[in-house]
Amino acid sequence: MAGGGFATAPANGVEFEAKITPIVIISCIMAATGGLMFGYDVGVSGGVTAMPDFLRKFFPVVQRRIDAGADKNSNYCKYDNQGLQLFTSSLYLAGLTATFFASYTTRTLGRRPTMLIAGVFFIIGVILNAAAQNLAMLIAGRILLGCGVGFANQAVPLFLSEIAPTRIRGGLNILFQLNVTIGILFANLVNYGTAKIQGGWGWRLSLGLAGIPALLLTVGALLVTETPNSLVERGRLDEGKAVLRRIRGTDNVEPEFADLLEASRLAKEVKHPFRNLLQRRNRPQLVIAVALQIFQQCTGINAIMFYAPVLFSTLGFGSDAALYSAVVTGAVNVLSTLVSIYSVDKVGRRVLLLEAGVQMFFSQVVIAIVLGLKVKDHSENLHKSFAILIVVMICTYVAAFAWSWGPLGWLIPSETFPLETRSAGQSVTVCVNLLFTFVIAQAFLSMLCHFKYGIFIFFSSWVLVMSVFVMFLLPETKNVPIEEMTERVWKKHWLWARFMDDHNDQVYVNGDVNGKKSNGKSNGFDPSTRL
Repeated sequence: MAGGGFATAPANGVEFEAKITPIVIISCIMAATGGLMFGYDVGVSGGVTAMPDFLRKFFPVVQRRIDAGADKNSNYCKYDNQGLQLFTSSLYLAGLTATFFASYTTRTLGRRPTMLIAGVFFIIGVILNAAAQNLAMLIAGRILLGCGVGFANQAVPLFLSEIAPTRIRGGLNILFQLNVTIGILFANLVNYGTAKIQGGWGWRLSLGLAGIPALLLTVGALLVTETPNSLVERGRLDEGKAVLRRIRGTDNVEPEFADLLEASRLAKEVKHPFRNLLQRRNRPQLVIAVALQIFQQCTGINAIMFYAPVLFSTLGFGSDAALYSAVVTGAVNVLSTLVSIYSVDKVGRRVLLLEAGVQMFFSQVVIAIVLGLKVKDHSENLHKSFAILIVVMICTYVAAFAWSWGPLGWLIPSETFPLETRSAGQSVTVCVNLLFTFVIAQAFLSMLCHFKYGIFIFFSSWVLVMSVFVMFLLPETKNVPIEEMTERVWKKHWLWARFMDDHNDQVYVNGDVNGKKSNGKSNGFDPSTRL
Protein backbone atom coordinates (compact mmCIF):
# COMPACT_ATOMS: atom_id res chain seq x y z
CA MET A 1 0.00 0.00 0.00
CA ALA A 2 2.87 2.21 -0.78
CA GLY A 3 3.62 4.82 -3.28
CA GLY A 4 7.25 4.17 -3.99
CA GLY A 5 10.48 2.62 -2.81
CA PHE A 6 11.90 -0.82 -2.52
CA ALA A 7 12.49 -3.53 0.04
CA THR A 8 15.21 -6.12 0.22
CA ALA A 9 15.90 -9.65 1.30
CA PRO A 10 18.97 -11.80 0.83
CA ALA A 11 19.22 -13.32 -2.62
CA ASN A 12 19.73 -16.82 -1.27
CA GLY A 13 16.69 -16.59 0.98
CA VAL A 14 18.77 -16.54 4.20
CA GLU A 15 17.56 -13.92 6.61
CA PHE A 16 19.85 -11.01 7.45
CA GLU A 17 21.06 -10.63 11.03
CA ALA A 18 18.57 -8.43 12.88
CA LYS A 19 17.34 -8.01 16.43
CA ILE A 20 13.87 -6.80 17.32
CA THR A 21 15.06 -3.49 18.76
CA PRO A 22 13.07 -1.01 20.84
CA ILE A 23 13.52 1.67 18.17
CA VAL A 24 11.82 -0.58 15.60
CA ILE A 25 8.88 -1.32 17.88
CA ILE A 26 8.44 2.33 18.95
CA SER A 27 8.80 3.63 15.38
CA CYS A 28 6.24 1.14 14.09
CA ILE A 29 3.75 2.00 16.85
CA MET A 30 4.13 5.73 16.21
CA ALA A 31 3.85 5.36 12.42
CA ALA A 32 0.84 3.09 12.68
CA THR A 33 -1.15 5.91 14.32
CA GLY A 34 -1.93 6.85 10.71
CA GLY A 35 -4.24 3.85 10.80
CA LEU A 36 -5.80 5.21 14.00
CA MET A 37 -6.77 8.40 12.16
CA PHE A 38 -8.14 6.47 9.19
CA GLY A 39 -10.19 4.20 11.45
CA TYR A 40 -11.60 7.12 13.43
CA ASP A 41 -12.75 8.76 10.19
CA VAL A 42 -14.43 5.51 9.10
CA GLY A 43 -16.20 5.02 12.45
CA VAL A 44 -17.22 8.58 13.26
CA SER A 45 -19.17 9.22 10.05
CA GLY A 46 -21.73 6.50 10.72
CA GLY A 47 -22.32 7.72 14.27
CA VAL A 48 -22.87 11.39 13.50
CA THR A 49 -25.15 10.59 10.55
CA ALA A 50 -27.43 8.81 13.03
CA MET A 51 -27.59 11.87 15.34
CA PRO A 52 -30.83 13.89 14.93
CA ASP A 53 -29.13 17.26 15.62
CA PHE A 54 -26.55 16.64 12.90
CA LEU A 55 -29.23 15.56 10.41
CA ARG A 56 -31.45 18.57 11.18
CA LYS A 57 -28.58 20.99 10.49
CA PHE A 58 -27.13 19.46 7.34
CA PHE A 59 -29.68 16.93 6.03
CA PRO A 60 -33.15 18.05 7.17
CA VAL A 61 -34.90 16.01 4.46
CA VAL A 62 -33.53 12.80 5.98
CA GLN A 63 -34.58 13.79 9.51
CA ARG A 64 -38.12 14.63 8.36
CA ARG A 65 -38.34 11.23 6.72
CA ILE A 66 -37.24 9.54 9.98
CA ASP A 67 -39.71 11.60 12.02
CA ALA A 68 -42.54 10.55 9.69
CA GLY A 69 -42.00 6.93 10.76
CA ALA A 70 -42.34 3.61 9.00
CA ASP A 71 -45.98 4.21 8.06
CA LYS A 72 -44.97 6.64 5.31
CA ASN A 73 -41.42 5.54 4.53
CA SER A 74 -39.80 2.15 4.10
CA ASN A 75 -37.65 1.03 7.01
CA TYR A 76 -34.89 0.33 4.53
CA CYS A 77 -35.07 3.77 2.83
CA LYS A 78 -35.05 6.16 5.79
CA TYR A 79 -31.44 7.20 5.21
CA ASP A 80 -31.34 6.99 1.41
CA ASN A 81 -29.89 10.40 0.47
CA GLN A 82 -27.07 11.15 -2.00
CA GLY A 83 -25.84 14.14 0.02
CA LEU A 84 -25.61 12.06 3.17
CA GLN A 85 -23.67 9.40 1.29
CA LEU A 86 -21.39 12.09 -0.18
CA PHE A 87 -20.50 13.21 3.36
CA THR A 88 -19.03 9.74 3.91
CA SER A 89 -17.67 8.97 0.45
CA SER A 90 -16.01 12.33 -0.34
CA LEU A 91 -13.16 11.39 1.98
CA TYR A 92 -12.26 8.37 -0.16
CA LEU A 93 -12.52 10.21 -3.47
CA ALA A 94 -10.12 12.84 -2.09
CA GLY A 95 -7.85 10.06 -0.84
CA LEU A 96 -7.81 8.52 -4.31
CA THR A 97 -6.68 11.84 -5.84
CA ALA A 98 -4.09 12.49 -3.11
CA THR A 99 -2.54 9.08 -3.73
CA PHE A 100 -0.90 10.29 -6.93
CA PHE A 101 0.81 13.20 -5.13
CA ALA A 102 1.72 11.01 -2.16
CA SER A 103 3.48 8.56 -4.46
CA TYR A 104 5.81 11.37 -5.55
CA THR A 105 6.51 12.72 -2.05
CA THR A 106 7.13 9.24 -0.65
CA ARG A 107 9.87 8.70 -3.23
CA THR A 108 11.46 12.16 -3.33
CA LEU A 109 11.00 13.52 0.20
CA GLY A 110 10.88 10.28 2.16
CA ARG A 111 8.44 8.37 4.35
CA ARG A 112 8.63 10.69 7.40
CA PRO A 113 7.80 13.95 5.56
CA THR A 114 4.90 12.23 3.79
CA MET A 115 3.47 11.11 7.14
CA LEU A 116 3.93 14.67 8.44
CA ILE A 117 2.03 16.08 5.44
CA ALA A 118 -0.76 13.59 6.19
CA GLY A 119 -0.90 14.79 9.80
CA VAL A 120 -1.22 18.44 8.75
CA PHE A 121 -4.04 17.63 6.33
CA PHE A 122 -5.81 15.71 9.10
CA ILE A 123 -5.55 18.59 11.59
CA ILE A 124 -6.91 21.21 9.17
CA GLY A 125 -9.72 18.87 8.10
CA VAL A 126 -10.70 18.20 11.72
CA ILE A 127 -10.90 21.95 12.46
CA LEU A 128 -13.18 22.55 9.45
CA ASN A 129 -15.44 19.63 10.35
CA ALA A 130 -15.82 20.53 14.02
CA ALA A 131 -16.55 24.19 13.20
CA ALA A 132 -18.75 23.49 10.13
CA GLN A 133 -21.60 25.96 9.64
CA ASN A 134 -22.92 24.60 6.35
CA LEU A 135 -22.70 21.53 4.13
CA ALA A 136 -19.95 23.03 1.93
CA MET A 137 -17.68 23.56 4.95
CA LEU A 138 -18.45 20.05 6.18
CA ILE A 139 -17.57 18.45 2.82
CA ALA A 140 -14.41 20.61 2.51
CA GLY A 141 -13.23 19.24 5.86
CA ARG A 142 -13.92 15.68 4.75
CA ILE A 143 -11.97 16.28 1.53
CA LEU A 144 -8.94 17.48 3.51
CA LEU A 145 -9.24 14.43 5.78
CA GLY A 146 -9.29 12.35 2.59
CA CYS A 147 -6.04 13.97 1.45
CA GLY A 148 -4.54 12.95 4.77
CA VAL A 149 -5.79 9.40 4.23
CA GLY A 150 -4.16 9.32 0.79
CA PHE A 151 -0.77 10.42 2.12
CA ALA A 152 -0.89 8.25 5.26
CA ASN A 153 -2.02 5.14 3.43
CA GLN A 154 0.91 5.50 1.04
CA ALA A 155 3.69 6.16 3.53
CA VAL A 156 2.79 4.21 6.66
CA PRO A 157 2.56 0.62 5.34
CA LEU A 158 5.73 1.18 3.27
CA PHE A 159 7.50 2.51 6.38
CA LEU A 160 6.41 -0.53 8.38
CA SER A 161 7.46 -3.08 5.75
CA GLU A 162 10.89 -1.44 5.29
CA ILE A 163 11.80 -1.03 8.93
CA ALA A 164 10.62 -4.48 10.11
CA PRO A 165 12.86 -7.58 10.13
CA THR A 166 11.63 -10.23 7.67
CA ARG A 167 10.54 -12.75 10.30
CA ILE A 168 8.00 -10.35 11.86
CA ARG A 169 7.15 -8.35 8.73
CA GLY A 170 3.61 -9.68 8.56
CA GLY A 171 2.81 -8.95 12.20
CA LEU A 172 4.25 -5.43 12.18
CA ASN A 173 2.56 -4.60 8.89
CA ILE A 174 -0.78 -5.53 10.43
CA LEU A 175 -0.14 -2.90 13.13
CA PHE A 176 -1.57 -0.40 10.65
CA GLN A 177 -4.77 -2.41 10.28
CA LEU A 178 -4.94 -2.93 14.07
CA ASN A 179 -4.86 0.82 14.56
CA VAL A 180 -7.60 1.21 11.95
CA THR A 181 -9.82 -1.08 14.04
CA ILE A 182 -8.88 0.73 17.28
CA GLY A 183 -9.78 4.01 15.60
CA ILE A 184 -13.18 2.64 14.60
CA LEU A 185 -13.82 1.42 18.15
CA PHE A 186 -12.70 4.76 19.62
CA ALA A 187 -15.07 6.59 17.25
CA ASN A 188 -17.97 4.31 18.21
CA LEU A 189 -17.34 4.91 21.92
CA VAL A 190 -17.15 8.67 21.36
CA ASN A 191 -20.37 8.64 19.34
CA TYR A 192 -22.14 6.65 22.06
CA GLY A 193 -21.18 9.31 24.61
CA THR A 194 -21.73 12.44 22.50
CA ALA A 195 -25.17 11.27 21.34
CA LYS A 196 -26.38 11.83 24.92
CA ILE A 197 -25.20 15.47 25.04
CA GLN A 198 -28.03 17.97 25.17
CA GLY A 199 -27.82 21.23 23.23
CA GLY A 200 -27.17 19.95 19.72
CA TRP A 201 -23.35 20.12 19.74
CA GLY A 202 -22.50 16.47 20.42
CA TRP A 203 -21.70 15.83 16.76
CA ARG A 204 -19.12 18.66 16.83
CA LEU A 205 -17.30 16.96 19.70
CA SER A 206 -17.35 13.64 17.80
CA LEU A 207 -15.79 15.23 14.72
CA GLY A 208 -13.41 17.40 16.78
CA LEU A 209 -11.95 14.52 18.80
CA ALA A 210 -10.43 13.25 15.54
CA GLY A 211 -7.77 15.83 16.43
CA ILE A 212 -6.30 13.39 18.98
CA PRO A 213 -5.15 10.74 16.45
CA ALA A 214 -4.25 13.58 14.04
CA LEU A 215 -1.86 15.06 16.62
CA LEU A 216 -0.47 11.61 17.45
CA LEU A 217 0.37 11.00 13.78
CA THR A 218 1.96 14.45 13.40
CA VAL A 219 4.08 14.10 16.53
CA GLY A 220 4.93 10.51 15.59
CA ALA A 221 6.16 11.64 12.17
CA LEU A 222 8.50 14.11 13.88
CA LEU A 223 9.89 11.50 16.29
CA VAL A 224 10.38 8.36 14.14
CA THR A 225 13.53 7.66 12.19
CA GLU A 226 13.54 7.62 8.39
CA THR A 227 13.90 4.16 6.83
CA PRO A 228 17.34 3.15 5.49
CA ASN A 229 15.69 2.22 2.19
CA SER A 230 14.46 5.78 1.73
CA LEU A 231 17.83 7.32 2.72
CA VAL A 232 19.73 5.09 0.30
CA GLU A 233 17.16 5.77 -2.40
CA ARG A 234 17.85 9.51 -2.05
CA GLY A 235 21.66 9.12 -2.00
CA ARG A 236 22.25 9.59 1.75
CA LEU A 237 24.33 6.41 2.05
CA ASP A 238 26.28 7.05 5.28
CA GLU A 239 23.14 8.10 7.11
CA GLY A 240 21.31 5.09 5.71
CA LYS A 241 23.96 2.70 7.02
CA ALA A 242 23.93 4.35 10.46
CA VAL A 243 20.15 4.05 10.69
CA LEU A 244 20.34 0.42 9.57
CA ARG A 245 22.78 -0.34 12.42
CA ARG A 246 20.44 1.33 14.94
CA ILE A 247 17.25 -0.41 13.87
CA ARG A 248 18.88 -3.85 13.47
CA GLY A 249 20.77 -3.66 16.78
CA THR A 250 24.01 -4.99 15.26
CA ASP A 251 27.12 -3.71 13.48
CA ASN A 252 26.99 -6.61 11.04
CA VAL A 253 24.80 -4.87 8.46
CA GLU A 254 27.13 -5.00 5.45
CA PRO A 255 25.25 -7.84 3.66
CA GLU A 256 21.88 -6.10 4.04
CA PHE A 257 23.34 -2.70 3.17
CA ALA A 258 24.93 -4.11 0.02
CA ASP A 259 21.57 -5.54 -0.92
CA LEU A 260 19.97 -2.12 -0.31
CA LEU A 261 22.50 -0.48 -2.61
CA GLU A 262 21.89 -3.02 -5.36
CA ALA A 263 18.13 -2.77 -4.98
CA SER A 264 18.35 1.03 -5.17
CA ARG A 265 20.54 0.90 -8.28
CA LEU A 266 18.14 -1.40 -10.09
CA ALA A 267 15.11 0.59 -8.97
CA LYS A 268 16.59 3.82 -10.37
CA GLU A 269 17.29 2.17 -13.73
CA VAL A 270 13.63 1.41 -14.21
CA LYS A 271 12.24 4.58 -15.76
CA HIS A 272 8.78 3.33 -16.77
CA PRO A 273 7.43 1.18 -13.89
CA PHE A 274 3.81 1.52 -15.03
CA ARG A 275 4.70 0.17 -18.49
CA ASN A 276 6.63 -2.66 -16.89
CA LEU A 277 3.60 -3.40 -14.71
CA LEU A 278 1.63 -4.30 -17.86
CA GLN A 279 4.23 -6.82 -19.05
CA ARG A 280 3.18 -10.46 -19.16
CA ARG A 281 5.42 -11.59 -16.29
CA ASN A 282 3.86 -8.98 -13.96
CA ARG A 283 0.23 -9.86 -14.68
CA PRO A 284 -0.16 -12.39 -11.84
CA GLN A 285 0.84 -9.83 -9.19
CA LEU A 286 -1.29 -7.13 -10.82
CA VAL A 287 -4.36 -9.37 -11.13
CA ILE A 288 -4.09 -10.53 -7.52
CA ALA A 289 -3.47 -7.03 -6.13
CA VAL A 290 -6.43 -5.53 -8.00
CA ALA A 291 -8.69 -8.50 -7.24
CA LEU A 292 -7.88 -8.39 -3.50
CA GLN A 293 -8.80 -4.70 -3.28
CA ILE A 294 -12.10 -5.19 -5.14
CA PHE A 295 -12.94 -8.29 -3.10
CA GLN A 296 -12.06 -6.54 0.18
CA GLN A 297 -14.71 -3.91 -0.48
CA CYS A 298 -17.22 -6.39 -1.89
CA THR A 299 -17.27 -8.26 1.41
CA GLY A 300 -19.46 -5.34 2.50
CA ILE A 301 -17.31 -4.59 5.54
CA ASN A 302 -16.93 -0.87 4.96
CA ALA A 303 -20.64 -0.52 4.32
CA ILE A 304 -21.25 -2.01 7.77
CA MET A 305 -18.45 -0.02 9.46
CA PHE A 306 -19.39 3.30 7.81
CA TYR A 307 -23.05 2.98 8.61
CA ALA A 308 -23.18 0.59 11.60
CA PRO A 309 -25.42 2.83 13.77
CA VAL A 310 -27.58 3.72 10.75
CA LEU A 311 -27.86 0.05 9.83
CA PHE A 312 -28.85 -1.04 13.33
CA SER A 313 -31.34 1.84 13.50
CA THR A 314 -32.81 0.70 10.18
CA LEU A 315 -33.23 -2.81 11.58
CA GLY A 316 -35.40 -1.50 14.40
CA PHE A 317 -32.86 -0.86 17.17
CA GLY A 318 -33.37 2.32 19.18
CA SER A 319 -30.84 5.13 18.86
CA ASP A 320 -28.87 4.15 21.99
CA ALA A 321 -29.07 0.46 21.16
CA ALA A 322 -27.83 1.12 17.63
CA LEU A 323 -24.76 3.02 18.87
CA TYR A 324 -24.13 0.41 21.57
CA SER A 325 -24.28 -2.40 19.01
CA ALA A 326 -21.79 -0.50 16.85
CA VAL A 327 -19.43 -0.33 19.85
CA VAL A 328 -19.71 -4.10 20.31
CA THR A 329 -18.85 -4.79 16.66
CA GLY A 330 -15.96 -2.31 16.90
CA ALA A 331 -14.54 -4.17 19.91
CA VAL A 332 -14.83 -7.50 18.08
CA ASN A 333 -12.98 -5.90 15.16
CA VAL A 334 -10.02 -4.93 17.35
CA LEU A 335 -9.73 -8.28 19.16
CA SER A 336 -9.96 -10.27 15.93
CA THR A 337 -7.20 -8.21 14.32
CA LEU A 338 -4.95 -9.28 17.21
CA VAL A 339 -5.66 -12.87 16.17
CA SER A 340 -4.32 -12.03 12.70
CA ILE A 341 -1.13 -10.47 14.09
CA TYR A 342 -0.45 -13.64 16.06
CA SER A 343 -1.33 -16.16 13.35
CA VAL A 344 -0.48 -14.61 9.96
CA ASP A 345 3.18 -15.69 10.02
CA LYS A 346 2.31 -19.06 11.58
CA VAL A 347 -0.69 -20.55 9.78
CA GLY A 348 -0.30 -18.50 6.60
CA ARG A 349 -2.38 -16.18 4.48
CA ARG A 350 -4.49 -18.73 2.57
CA VAL A 351 -5.74 -20.57 5.66
CA LEU A 352 -7.00 -17.35 7.24
CA LEU A 353 -8.72 -16.20 4.03
CA LEU A 354 -10.44 -19.53 3.33
CA GLU A 355 -11.66 -20.04 6.91
CA ALA A 356 -12.98 -16.50 6.99
CA GLY A 357 -14.79 -17.03 3.69
CA VAL A 358 -16.88 -19.84 5.21
CA GLN A 359 -17.57 -17.82 8.36
CA MET A 360 -18.59 -14.62 6.52
CA PHE A 361 -20.80 -16.47 4.01
CA PHE A 362 -22.69 -18.32 6.75
CA SER A 363 -23.25 -15.22 8.93
CA GLN A 364 -24.48 -13.06 6.04
CA VAL A 365 -26.94 -15.73 4.84
CA VAL A 366 -28.37 -16.05 8.37
CA ILE A 367 -28.74 -12.25 8.64
CA ALA A 368 -30.55 -12.13 5.28
CA ILE A 369 -32.98 -14.89 6.29
CA VAL A 370 -33.84 -13.25 9.64
CA LEU A 371 -34.35 -9.82 8.09
CA GLY A 372 -36.37 -11.25 5.21
CA LEU A 373 -38.76 -12.88 7.67
CA LYS A 374 -38.91 -10.20 10.37
CA VAL A 375 -38.21 -6.72 8.93
CA LYS A 376 -40.67 -5.49 6.31
CA ASP A 377 -40.92 -2.16 4.47
CA HIS A 378 -43.46 -0.52 6.78
CA SER A 379 -43.29 -2.64 9.88
CA GLU A 380 -40.69 -4.46 11.89
CA ASN A 381 -41.20 -7.40 14.14
CA LEU A 382 -37.66 -7.92 15.33
CA HIS A 383 -38.10 -9.69 18.67
CA LYS A 384 -35.30 -9.21 21.20
CA SER A 385 -33.94 -12.71 20.61
CA PHE A 386 -33.73 -12.09 16.86
CA ALA A 387 -32.10 -8.71 17.47
CA ILE A 388 -29.43 -10.43 19.57
CA LEU A 389 -28.96 -13.04 16.81
CA ILE A 390 -28.42 -10.24 14.26
CA VAL A 391 -25.75 -8.62 16.44
CA VAL A 392 -24.04 -11.99 17.04
CA MET A 393 -24.01 -12.76 13.31
CA ILE A 394 -22.64 -9.33 12.42
CA CYS A 395 -19.94 -9.80 15.07
CA THR A 396 -19.16 -13.24 13.62
CA TYR A 397 -18.84 -11.66 10.20
CA VAL A 398 -16.71 -8.74 11.45
CA ALA A 399 -14.39 -11.12 13.34
CA ALA A 400 -13.78 -13.21 10.24
CA PHE A 401 -13.02 -10.13 8.14
CA ALA A 402 -10.72 -8.64 10.79
CA TRP A 403 -8.37 -11.61 10.86
CA SER A 404 -8.38 -12.15 7.10
CA TRP A 405 -9.47 -9.78 4.33
CA GLY A 406 -8.91 -6.65 6.45
CA PRO A 407 -5.16 -6.90 7.03
CA LEU A 408 -4.28 -9.43 4.32
CA GLY A 409 -5.90 -7.42 1.56
CA TRP A 410 -3.09 -4.92 2.16
CA LEU A 411 -0.29 -7.22 3.28
CA ILE A 412 -0.29 -9.60 0.31
CA PRO A 413 0.06 -6.94 -2.44
CA SER A 414 2.78 -5.17 -0.42
CA GLU A 415 4.96 -8.29 -0.47
CA THR A 416 4.36 -9.75 -3.96
CA PHE A 417 5.36 -7.11 -6.53
CA PRO A 418 8.93 -7.42 -7.89
CA LEU A 419 11.40 -4.59 -7.37
CA GLU A 420 11.06 -2.92 -10.76
CA THR A 421 7.27 -2.53 -10.49
CA ARG A 422 6.78 -2.15 -6.73
CA SER A 423 6.21 1.60 -6.85
CA ALA A 424 3.65 1.40 -9.64
CA GLY A 425 2.04 -1.76 -8.30
CA GLN A 426 1.45 -0.39 -4.83
CA SER A 427 0.07 2.85 -6.22
CA VAL A 428 -2.43 0.90 -8.30
CA THR A 429 -3.35 -1.14 -5.21
CA VAL A 430 -4.15 1.96 -3.15
CA CYS A 431 -6.05 3.63 -6.01
CA VAL A 432 -8.25 0.60 -6.69
CA ASN A 433 -9.04 0.20 -2.99
CA LEU A 434 -10.00 3.84 -2.50
CA LEU A 435 -12.03 3.85 -5.73
CA PHE A 436 -14.14 0.89 -4.65
CA THR A 437 -14.37 2.23 -1.08
CA PHE A 438 -15.83 5.41 -2.58
CA VAL A 439 -18.28 3.44 -4.74
CA ILE A 440 -19.54 1.34 -1.82
CA ALA A 441 -19.78 4.34 0.52
CA GLN A 442 -21.70 6.36 -2.06
CA ALA A 443 -24.04 3.53 -3.03
CA PHE A 444 -24.71 1.53 0.14
CA LEU A 445 -27.72 3.41 1.56
CA SER A 446 -29.37 3.42 -1.87
CA MET A 447 -28.57 -0.29 -2.29
CA LEU A 448 -30.08 -0.96 1.15
CA CYS A 449 -33.24 0.88 0.07
CA HIS A 450 -33.62 -1.12 -3.15
CA PHE A 451 -32.18 -4.53 -2.18
CA LYS A 452 -33.56 -4.48 1.39
CA TYR A 453 -32.48 -7.69 3.19
CA GLY A 454 -31.08 -8.89 -0.16
CA ILE A 455 -28.08 -6.60 0.39
CA PHE A 456 -26.60 -9.36 2.56
CA ILE A 457 -27.25 -11.97 -0.13
CA PHE A 458 -25.43 -9.67 -2.57
CA PHE A 459 -22.35 -9.43 -0.34
CA SER A 460 -22.40 -13.14 0.57
CA SER A 461 -22.34 -14.00 -3.14
CA TRP A 462 -19.16 -11.98 -3.49
CA VAL A 463 -17.67 -13.80 -0.49
CA LEU A 464 -18.30 -17.10 -2.29
CA VAL A 465 -16.61 -15.82 -5.47
CA MET A 466 -13.56 -14.50 -3.62
CA SER A 467 -13.13 -17.73 -1.65
CA VAL A 468 -13.00 -19.70 -4.92
CA PHE A 469 -10.43 -17.19 -6.19
CA VAL A 470 -8.25 -17.73 -3.10
CA MET A 471 -8.60 -21.51 -3.35
CA PHE A 472 -7.31 -21.76 -6.90
CA LEU A 473 -5.41 -18.57 -7.76
CA LEU A 474 -3.78 -17.14 -4.63
CA PRO A 475 -0.41 -18.74 -3.70
CA GLU A 476 0.93 -18.82 -0.14
CA THR A 477 3.51 -16.10 0.65
CA LYS A 478 4.14 -16.90 4.32
CA ASN A 479 7.81 -16.51 5.35
CA VAL A 480 8.99 -15.91 1.77
CA PRO A 481 11.45 -12.98 1.52
CA ILE A 482 10.02 -10.23 -0.69
CA GLU A 483 12.71 -10.51 -3.40
CA GLU A 484 12.34 -14.30 -3.58
CA MET A 485 8.66 -14.27 -4.59
CA THR A 486 9.22 -14.91 -8.30
CA GLU A 487 11.41 -17.99 -7.90
CA ARG A 488 9.72 -19.54 -4.85
CA VAL A 489 6.07 -18.60 -5.44
CA TRP A 490 5.07 -17.53 -8.95
CA LYS A 491 7.22 -19.99 -10.91
CA LYS A 492 5.80 -22.89 -8.88
CA HIS A 493 2.10 -22.00 -9.24
CA TRP A 494 -0.02 -24.17 -11.54
CA LEU A 495 -1.39 -21.18 -13.49
CA TRP A 496 0.86 -18.20 -12.88
CA ALA A 497 4.05 -20.11 -13.79
CA ARG A 498 3.17 -19.83 -17.49
CA PHE A 499 3.36 -16.03 -17.18
CA MET A 500 6.93 -16.27 -15.93
CA ASP A 501 8.23 -17.23 -19.40
CA ASP A 502 11.32 -15.02 -19.36
CA HIS A 503 12.06 -14.82 -23.08
CA ASN A 504 8.81 -12.94 -23.71
CA ASP A 505 9.56 -10.21 -21.19
CA GLN A 506 10.41 -6.63 -21.98
CA VAL A 507 11.58 -4.20 -19.33
CA TYR A 508 11.76 -0.44 -19.89
CA VAL A 509 15.07 0.85 -18.58
CA ASN A 510 16.44 4.37 -19.13
CA GLY A 511 13.93 4.90 -21.93
CA ASP A 512 14.93 1.72 -23.80
CA VAL A 513 13.22 -1.63 -24.09
CA ASN A 514 15.49 -4.24 -22.54
CA GLY A 515 15.07 -7.95 -22.39
CA LYS A 516 15.22 -10.06 -19.30
CA LYS A 517 16.84 -13.45 -18.96
CA SER A 518 16.45 -15.50 -15.84
CA ASN A 519 19.58 -15.08 -13.72
CA GLY A 520 18.40 -16.96 -10.66
CA LYS A 521 17.56 -13.81 -8.77
CA SER A 522 14.09 -13.28 -7.54
CA ASN A 523 13.47 -10.13 -9.50
CA GLY A 524 15.00 -11.76 -12.57
CA PHE A 525 16.08 -8.38 -13.91
CA ASP A 526 19.29 -7.99 -15.88
CA PRO A 527 19.62 -4.52 -17.44
CA SER A 528 22.64 -5.59 -19.47
CA THR A 529 20.67 -8.14 -21.52
CA ARG A 530 18.96 -6.74 -24.62
CA LEU A 531 16.36 -8.46 -26.80
